[in-house]
Amino acid sequence: MASEQVQTVVFETPRGRVVAVDSAYDARPENRDRDVVVNASYSGVLPARFVGECRPRGAIGVDCAVGPEGAAIAGLWYLEALGIGAAAADIATVTLGDGVDMYGTAVVSYVNAVAEACGVARGMPVREAAGLLLERDPAQRAAADVTNREVMFTNEEGRSIVCTDSIAFGLPEDRGRNVLCTAGHTGRSAVPYLRDVAPHGFICSDGGRGKDDSGIAGLAIADELGLAGATVDARTARMGDGHSTYVDGVISARNALGASRGVEVGQPAAQAAQALLRS
Repeated sequence: MASEQVQTVVFETPRGRVVAVDSAYDARPENRDRDVVVNASYSGVLPARFVGECRPRGAIGVDCAVGPEGAAIAGLWYLEALGIGAAAADIATVTLGDGVDMYGTAVVSYVNAVAEACGVARGMPVREAAGLLLERDPAQRAAADVTNREVMFTNEEGRSIVCTDSIAFGLPEDRGRNVLCTAGHTGRSAVPYLRDVAPHGFICSDGGRGKDDSGIAGLAIADELGLAGATVDARTARMGDGHSTYVDGVISARNALGASRGVEVGQPAAQAAQALLRS
């Protein structure tokens, strides 16, 4: 049942409007392909379903302290799958249930990939983020094109530490040269990609390790292939996010070649990546 609160237009251009509502249930069919809906309720999957049914140009909710299993912001990725740019605002900056106040005073804390492609970023005022979602159309990219490749460091020898979300996204220029920080598990199914890319070194996720340490089984095989590598504890870094592997990850295992370059269990991944750069 929809709430009684009507939508308040807080900004308007020829492209559409930014509408503030107190609840995600107040998204309307007339918002379809035109408006950005700023709603002062949590950004979980259930509210995202109500927003998603109306297919607005963009949506901003509240992170509500994220909570166990990220439930309060899980709707960001639900909307991402629909191609809708979405963000969540920091609960500390929000008066829950007051969409107009949220538009005027709140600050963004989490962003999905579609919104990020529009220029929305953490720490940005909701007012600014809503304007970007209204005025920009993100490029539609196939899943294989979303590599999020980022060079973090290059040494005097020209070797780089590169973050990318999967070892499958390694490039020919990485072969024998760069250290890749990626974010898939390091089980046997990762080995063909490791062999094909053959980077100077690699850090992947242990995927939670799994039964019989299957999540790190590829490390020993990589040793046989002459590839130095390590894994981060999946509890410390987001799987599917190579940047998080590098910034947040803590080493949980390494192969013999990785150990020979100075990689240690318990190291921050950024420090381990520097060790792997060694010839």
